[in-house]
Amino acid sequence: MLTTLLVIHDKQHIPSTTCINRLIVRVRDFWPTTFFFGIPLVPPTFFAPSKPANMTVPRAIRQAFLAIEQSEGAGARVRRSIGTPKLRNFSPFLMLDHFTISPGAGFPDHPHRGQETITYLLKGAVDHEDFAGNKGTIETGDLQFMTAGKGIMHAEMPRQNRDGSANVGMQLWVDLPEKLKACEPRYRDLRAAEIPEIKVDDGNVTIKIISGQSHDTDSVQELAYTPVWIFDVTIKPGGKVTQPLPVGWNAFAYTLKGSTTFGVGKDQVTVSQYHNVVFEQKGDSVSAEVAKGATEDGQFLLVAGLPLDQKVVQYGPFVLTSQEEVYQAMLDYQSHSNGFERAKGWQSEIGKSMVH
Repeated sequence: MLTTLLVIHDKQHIPSTTCINRLIVRVRDFWPTTFFFGIPLVPPTFFAPSKPANMTVPRAIRQAFLAIEQSEGAGARVRRSIGTPKLRNFSPFLMLDHFTISPGAGFPDHPHRGQETITYLLKGAVDHEDFAGNKGTIETGDLQFMTAGKGIMHAEMPRQNRDGSANVGMQLWVDLPEKLKACEPRYRDLRAAEIPEIKVDDGNVTIKIISGQSHDTDSVQELAYTPVWIFDVTIKPGGKVTQPLPVGWNAFAYTLKGSTTFGVGKDQVTVSQYHNVVFEQKGDSVSAEVAKGATEDGQFLLVAGLPLDQKVVQYGPFVLTSQEEVYQAMLDYQSHSNGFERAKGWQSEIGKSMVH
């Protein structure tokens, strides 16, 4: 997706234990399979399976705010929460959009450098195409993890649904570690059928484990360079859940449906649809429940990520660590060099479907 924001973030600190413990992970993507230095998805110091819920330290809520709808791309509508004055400097997260793409709208040809994007489709289907010849489609419940690395130019366009309805989903931008910003671009599609789904609290809570670990169940591995945990949680009226999270990671919940109460005891806060709930870094779990008398289920995305100890300078789709690097990215894109060679003269086929 496109954004025109110029942001300079302060440094965030990465736990030293996690910095030391690095792995070599095999990745699957549209490019040839490669090896890369990654960071463990489950930190070596994380022992959630052996720690009961009543022994965890609940995280307090820092703030909760409504994501206001705005225009983005070509005719699309988004509710942006991260990447607004309400929530910046929240490493490793750069932006969170809850998007609605109606027929004739979309995100035609645009570049990226220096970040990863995670797209989760809630309804409909979205086509993808880039200047390297890669094409694909994600449908309801699917995800795409894209690493922009040193440079990519692509288009994201919705399929036209038979009933004329809009395509709806979430897109999260995650910062790349500085040493990986010049890596080769890559993709990893995660299909709905690959996502482990568990039920807890006597069936009152359903958790889709998109990335990470929940109640002794692990997600599919090898998805992103920067470790991020993502859970799609649905709670029936009267249900409750406690989800352990790695210590020191930043975390938030985005409410998709109904009203959900987060926190414990006197610190509980009830939040309605389309809000971002930001948690304090201190603590190792998040608790959520839905009142017995509620008329509908509560659904939210719970996301946690490893903060990166680096500066963030963002200009639109370019995310680097200095203003000089941003200027270089703009020059490289304009001159079709240093990763953008294939952008010269390229035009996506799916972008041509735009209604002007």
